[in-house]
Amino acid sequence: MSRTCRNEDNAGAALIQVQDDLRRLKCDLLKLTGTKLGKTLNFQELETAIRNTEYEIKKRADECLKTVNNRLLVYPRIDTLQRAHIPKWEAGLECLPVLRPSRPFVEEKSKHCSLPGPVVNIQSSEHTGAGHKGGHNKAASLHFGQGLQCSKIGLFERVKTLEFRCSRPLQYETEPIPEESPHPSIKAPPPSITSKSTEYTESSRNTQNLSVEVPENSSQITFTIKLGHIKPTDEDFSVFKESFCLCWSSVEHALGHLSQLLRAYAVPVAVVEGEWLVELAHSWDTEWRGTPPVSRLLSVLHNREDVLEVLSRPGQRFKGEGGTEAAAVHIQSCWRRYMVRSAYLCYCRRKWAVGTMSVSWLMHAQRCRVRKALQARRFSHLENQRQRIQHLAANWNHIRASKRTIIHVPSLGYSPDQRHSLRDFDVLQNIQIGRLCEIRDENVEVIYVCPLPLDEDVLQYYSSLLKFYGAQEEGPARANETTLSKRRFIILTPEAVNYFPNHSMCLSTLLKYSPRTLKRIRHLIQGKQAYIVPGVTHTDDLAVADDLGVPLLGPEPAVTLLYGTKSGARKILSDAGVEMPPGVEDIYSLEQLHECLAELLVQNLEVKTWLFKMDSERGGTALCDVSHLKCYPWALSQYQRYGPEAWRSKAIQEPVLLRFLKEVPQWLSSHAHPAKTSQYSTWACFLHSFLRQGGVVEACPPSDSLCCVTVDLLLEPGGNISLLSCGDQLLSPCGLEVLGSSVPQRSVSPETLQSLCTRLGAACLRKNIIGHISVCLVSFTHCSTKQRTVWALDLNLSYSDHLAMTQMLLHSTQGTLCWQNSLQVPMPNTENPPQKFLMEKRYAVLSSSLFHASLSMLYRSVFFQMCKVRGIGFNTQKKQGTLFALFDSAERRQIGMIAVSESPEGALVTFAHNLSVIHQEISSSRTQGETNFKGLIKEIEDTLQKNK
Repeated sequence: MSRTCRNEDNAGAALIQVQDDLRRLKCDLLKLTGTKLGKTLNFQELETAIRNTEYEIKKRADECLKTVNNRLLVYPRIDTLQRAHIPKWEAGLECLPVLRPSRPFVEEKSKHCSLPGPVVNIQSSEHTGAGHKGGHNKAASLHFGQGLQCSKIGLFERVKTLEFRCSRPLQYETEPIPEESPHPSIKAPPPSITSKSTEYTESSRNTQNLSVEVPENSSQITFTIKLGHIKPTDEDFSVFKESFCLCWSSVEHALGHLSQLLRAYAVPVAVVEGEWLVELAHSWDTEWRGTPPVSRLLSVLHNREDVLEVLSRPGQRFKGEGGTEAAAVHIQSCWRRYMVRSAYLCYCRRKWAVGTMSVSWLMHAQRCRVRKALQARRFSHLENQRQRIQHLAANWNHIRASKRTIIHVPSLGYSPDQRHSLRDFDVLQNIQIGRLCEIRDENVEVIYVCPLPLDEDVLQYYSSLLKFYGAQEEGPARANETTLSKRRFIILTPEAVNYFPNHSMCLSTLLKYSPRTLKRIRHLIQGKQAYIVPGVTHTDDLAVADDLGVPLLGPEPAVTLLYGTKSGARKILSDAGVEMPPGVEDIYSLEQLHECLAELLVQNLEVKTWLFKMDSERGGTALCDVSHLKCYPWALSQYQRYGPEAWRSKAIQEPVLLRFLKEVPQWLSSHAHPAKTSQYSTWACFLHSFLRQGGVVEACPPSDSLCCVTVDLLLEPGGNISLLSCGDQLLSPCGLEVLGSSVPQRSVSPETLQSLCTRLGAACLRKNIIGHISVCLVSFTHCSTKQRTVWALDLNLSYSDHLAMTQMLLHSTQGTLCWQNSLQVPMPNTENPPQKFLMEKRYAVLSSSLFHASLSMLYRSVFFQMCKVRGIGFNTQKKQGTLFALFDSAERRQIGMIAVSESPEGALVTFAHNLSVIHQEISSSRTQGETNFKGLIKEIEDTLQKNK
């Protein structure tokens, strides 16, 4: 063995010496400037040859040393080193000179041959080529460099170092265990070297990385680690250490990590299998470079289950080595994590809040911009409307006498809540389809905007109805039809009706969002005098009027909103100076209701029933009888005691007032009830809506015989007041709902009617109210004075349903209605030919609120055929009979009817007879259906009984 090492050292020294000689020769040649012959040497060629030779020798020497370093050499045990047969290595080239090692040789050896640890990697190979002796043959030196495969420098010195490290005791208790192996390139040792050189050569040639050769009894080698500490003096550990001393560096590294793990978790006892530990050390660099996983470290233990159970205990890590520091680190990390998490969540909340506030601010700013733009636009619409209405007022007489186009938009501009609460809202708006009959004036053309699509049968019916007088060449037209001839009436349906079928929008809003219909109307009114007649005015009516460029014959929306309520109507009636029921308006709280009602009771003890009306037009009505008040008889006795004159004193009224204030709340909650339970079932429901939107409390006329009158007026922009319609109301059984009327009215004298209407019209004109208005009056005999009294009950600032039906009546009969309460109808004169017509009186009963659920089961053609068979029809020559008004094509549950006769009683009888016949034809005794026919028939019978 020592001989082989010495030969290897001589070979390495020879290679280094050759390089030194070549370098020295190069330096000597540089000093020469010529030869003895006086000729200059070819220095460039000589230098090139020396440099190439030096480069080749250095390259071969580096390859040889690299090959030697990469081989894995397993030494035999030290005690058997003398007995092992180590073949002697001899150089293959005899010409290699013997060179002495110098300082460069030492440097090269330290640079190329130093190994990181006690395990040496050597890759042996066969020696090729024959050696030649001689130290000055340069070609032989090159041939040696190419054929040499490996050389080892200082092998004997490294063996000595290995023996020293193996004999030195390990300090396991104090030596720290590194996290990663400092020698990642160390390979597991191959089997031990045999005594034969041929076997050694073959094993080195075939394998690069082999497992450690374990003695026969190595599988039984175990040792014990207690609390992570190893005692070097233990016999089992000494045997294990002696058996694997050649690969002890890798085993020591793995054992250090295992001991550190056991100490960290304070494992009491761990039994280590020696063979498994060696295999773990062998696979260290092949499978991982850092610390292996705990499962691999525990796999070398014989009692791994017990150790794993100890390691799995909660808090076991804090009982071992460094447990206090680990617990402190864990607590600090948890606290820091909690603090950082809390800060992060706070940051997220603040970020979300900032985002929410930013979006809210942007939305608020956008809404403000839109609101300002809408306000500016609506203000522009209002200013344009005021300018156009001034022009209309200045030229009204001329417009009335010339050709003009009236655009009828029967829109109900109620609040959204009220619109959604009304049943069949589109049908309610189309009840005023009788406005088409205004074409009886030869200078008028009508454009009727219908809130719902109509079928051909309905359009054909109105075409037949209107063609009798002055419309033979005219007919209906839809919005999408192209007309070739001029028509005096056109029915248009906005296309937005199909876009918003369930939104309960008013007709003016639907027309606003129907550009094709607006374009059609602009084309029809181009170059003509035109104006819009609305229903209940809305802000969108102004937008439509501004888009069409025509004036709106009606009050401004703000005026309608202020005076179109029950409270606003009482203010106008009070300003007009007409008599009206005692009452209080603008009630919005329960305390105010109780106080006002107590004062009204004290001041009007003769009133038997008090009415509670909501401000909205169709809000509802409730009533309460004072006979249920416990203190009411006592209050009457006090009134009779002091007399009417003394009763006006506040001091006398105060005790009665206090008594009423105490009993009114209980009286209302117990005895007040809604007039129609279909809309509000209880007083509590009615009171909630009443206080939310406001209302009035007023007295019911103190009489058993009441006659209510409806009067329709036109407040012209020029300041004139025209009577358009008047009729006595036909009330429902509850006495608070109007189902129809008889035209003309006979309850109020013409002089009183004209005086009341004039004062009311003047009061409305002072408040900038123009257009169509409807007044409700009541005539009765006062119980105390025994005089005929007329009260003004209500005022509606819109085109009424009664007026629309009256227009159909006047168109069909060609009659006229005047202040003298007479309906004059022209009849052909057969007795006096020079006078073509004689004026005769006619009386009519009309209603637009006839409702029967069974009507929807009949087609229009079947319905008219049934009426024709039962003799229900209109005689155009005698100007009497029955006319119908159709409002829709889908539901067909509500219709209008007009009965014309030569006498008031005849008109009432005809109307009641028609209702009875229709009811018998469309319903049976078992299925009556929802209807108001019976109530109206009963009201007509009561009226006929009173007239007798």
